[in-house]
Amino acid sequence: MLILTCPFKLQLLEGVLRRSLPQALPVCGVVMHINRGNPVQHEVVVDSWPEFKAVLTRPCKEAVKDKWDFYANLYATFYRDADACQAMLEDPEAINWSNAFQLQGIQDGMYEAARNIAESRHVNLKPYLYQTCIHPGPLSSGQSWLKSDFFQFGTLNPSHATILNEVWDFGGNSRSLRYLDCLIRAFPSACLMDKEGQLASWCLSDPFACLAHGYTFPQYRGQGCIGAVLQATSRKLHASGFPLYCGVLPENQPSKQSLKHQDFHILPETYYMLILTPTLLDPKE
Repeated sequence: MLILTCPFKLQLLEGVLRRSLPQALPVCGVVMHINRGNPVQHEVVVDSWPEFKAVLTRPCKEAVKDKWDFYANLYATFYRDADACQAMLEDPEAINWSNAFQLQGIQDGMYEAARNIAESRHVNLKPYLYQTCIHPGPLSSGQSWLKSDFFQFGTLNPSHATILNEVWDFGGNSRSLRYLDCLIRAFPSACLMDKEGQLASWCLSDPFACLAHGYTFPQYRGQGCIGAVLQATSRKLHASGFPLYCGVLPENQPSKQSLKHQDFHILPETYYMLILTPTLLDPKE
């Protein structure tokens, strides 16, 4: 196992991962963020170099402040060889399975390996399976999607984190609030505000450079808001060279239709988000 710290090697890795899309999307997103300032202190582990078979991104050790915080303890993996992926995930030097963490990837073998290891270690695994959506290029102007001049564009700021935390399906606690605050501070986002300056709709991006947390309050739906903020966030990511992608639940037909209308392609690959927690209860719960 090797930790890549050389900027030249990390740039080479970014190029390799770009040629391995869409399967490498989450890992590629983290590596690109590392190469552009590393805003949330992640690092890259490979089984060998330069001919790697498996790559893992993870938080730097000094960035792990809370062993129970699966929001912040984010991992992603991409592999060329299933056995190498299994070995990487099993390696205690690569992943600390006594911590709660989240693992993302777009390969079936990753999910199967993580599930088997979790069972053997008596770790709880909660899988969330999304359809992978990718856009071939920059989106058109966000203003064209709005059906009203009632709204004003803006960028999320930390004061908005509490509102986002209240409506997020995975939110409602202090750790999710801290995570959303981190996303707002570190990564591109966009929002729409009503004439009174209150949030109406928003979209964020995350450490995987994935478009995420899109939401419109019910009273403002049907006016093109989510398409506008998605486009605005996408343009910021595209300006820095990031691929444009997201995950959508298979049963979420309105979101899928909206994405299709904006020329996103819904791919056959499954986007896995796995939440893994030790069986020992969190003392704060």
